[in-house]
Amino acid sequence: MAFLAPATAQEKGGKTALLMVHFGTSYDETRMKTIDAVNAKVCEAFPEYTFREAWTSRMIIRKLKGRGIVKDTPLEALMRLRADGYTRVLVQSTTLLEGAEMASLRRDVESLAPFFDEIRVGEPLLYSVDDCRKVAEILLRRHGDRADAKKHAHVVFVGHGTYAPANATYSQMEHLFQHLGGPLFHVATIEGYPTLETLLADLKAAKARKVTLVPMLLVAGDHATNDISGEWKEALEAAGLEVEVVLEGLGQLPEIQDMYLEHIRNAAGR
Repeated sequence: MAFLAPATAQEKGGKTALLMVHFGTSYDETRMKTIDAVNAKVCEAFPEYTFREAWTSRMIIRKLKGRGIVKDTPLEALMRLRADGYTRVLVQSTTLLEGAEMASLRRDVESLAPFFDEIRVGEPLLYSVDDCRKVAEILLRRHGDRADAKKHAHVVFVGHGTYAPANATYSQMEHLFQHLGGPLFHVATIEGYPTLETLLADLKAAKARKVTLVPMLLVAGDHATNDISGEWKEALEAAGLEVEVVLEGLGQLPEIQDMYLEHIRNAAGR
């Protein structure tokens, strides 16, 4: 069933809204290139819905509050929408996996669902096998030429990782990268599996000489700057590898932004 159109909602005495939910970042430059860019594209694609935004990282929200910037949590944003008379809300997160972040968001939505006529939640970026294949193809087009068998140059896509079962998606992504692009492509995670240690073992076995690290994160913020460009780069260099880091978040890529639009349309039943 299609999500109730704004005009129909008005006839029934309600209002409709589209709530975008992001983890967030305290890095202004990458925020403008990723989160703000996604928001702008969403507003342009869905002008019929009132746009609202929420961030999930309470640490980042507190940090920004000290700089005079206020961001609602999803729960706060939903309560504000209800107070403002909105009866139908479509919620879309920019998280990558159906992991801990999505589980928390779905709990928030479920807790307030009785106060709305309808709430729908769009799927995360890497929800289906088709989603994973699309992202792999996008990243291979973007970074595929960085891999070179003659130069023993490999490419590693570094994700965040999660303790939830959805962490298995990263292993699926590595399989897709290698199936579509070849054995010079790898996936590793900062807080999940595959790990930095398993990556080092794989690179050693492959006799790699050069590695390009590419964040598989929405924004190239704290993890990209401190973990990937810091600890990971140092560990790989200590192992004798030449290392390059690409500080680019997935949210910067128009094709990834378009995938979020597609997920919103799917959630709306269009």
